Amino acid sequence: MPRDYAKARKPSSRRPKKTNSRKTAAKAGTPVRGWQLYFAGLFSGVFLSFLLYLGTLPPSTGAIPQAALDEPGTTAAEPPRPRFDFYTLLPEQTMDVDVNPAQATVTHASKPSEFFLLQAGAFKQREDAESRRAQLLLLNLDPKIEETNGDNGRWYRVYLGPFQSRSKLNKARSLTAAQNIDTLLLKRSST
Repeated sequence: MPRDYAKARKPSSRRPKKTNSRKTAAKAGTPVRGWQLYFAGLFSGVFLSFLLYLGTLPPSTGAIPQAALDEPGTTAAEPPRPRFDFYTLLPEQTMDVDVNPAQATVTHASKPSEFFLLQAGAFKQREDAESRRAQLLLLNLDPKIEETNGDNGRWYRVYLGPFQSRSKLNKARSLTAAQNIDTLLLKRSST
């Protein structure tokens, strides 16, 4: 019996058919790429934000009053316009002044009865007070050391001032604060 060798195939020599590996991997349930997850999260976040925005909008009135529908020529009542009568009232008013401008004298303020000091430290040892005074001298300030005796012993206090203006006081406070030197504002009377 004759045999057809062209149609007969050997099972061991047969090669598997080539397929697209990406398609088979997607069908087989392989993990989704990161960029796909990123865009899916991005779109869902935008959608949820839009829904939240719509929820925060004030409700629309939607209904037009029946009176406005009946009368096509009328509109809603306009608020009253403000009236400015002072343009006409002020020129008509007069004031009687008893003081003659030539007799008025300008009084200059005398030396203020109060002044301000900054206390930059209080120390038990004179050397510590001198060290603080040197720090303040490097900042172009004029510190003074005052020795006081009290119930709790002898103290050496470092003062700045008296200050002639509030701006000089604030400048000294900012300079000392920049150097981490705590100051205490003291108000003293000149009497």
